[in-house]
Amino acid sequence: MIKFTYPRELRLLTPFDFNYVFQESIRAGSPFITLVSRKNNLTHARLGFAIAKKQVKRAHERNRIKRLVKEYFRYHQHQLPNIDFILMAKSPVTDLDNQQIVEIFDKLCQRIITKQKI
Repeated sequence: MIKFTYPRELRLLTPFDFNYVFQESIRAGSPFITLVSRKNNLTHARLGFAIAKKQVKRAHERNRIKRLVKEYFRYHQHQLPNIDFILMAKSPVTDLDNQQIVEIFDKLCQRIITKQKI
C-alpha cells in the first residue's frame, strides 16, 4: 500500500543538503517561483524551501506557499525521480491564488524532470 505521508526523510534540512543542491544545480523558473534541483543518491525525492522574508514579507503568505507545495509533493512523491528540489519564491507570488501556485510548481517539476533525463 502506498503511503502519502511527508516524513523527515523527504525533507532537505541541513545546510550541507542545501549547499549540495546549489553547487551543481539545474534550475527552472517562472516570474513567481524558481525551482533549483539536483539528482541525489537516494531512492526518493526530497523537498526544501528557501523563501526569503525580503521577497515574501508576511509569514502567513510564506506558510501558505509552503503548505501548498508540501501537499502537492506529498501526493506526487511516488511519481517523482530521486531529485532534491529547493523552492525559492519571488514577491509577486502573493498575488496568485492557491490553484495557480500548485499549477506553476507542477509545470516547473515536469520541466526539471525532462532536463534531468537529457
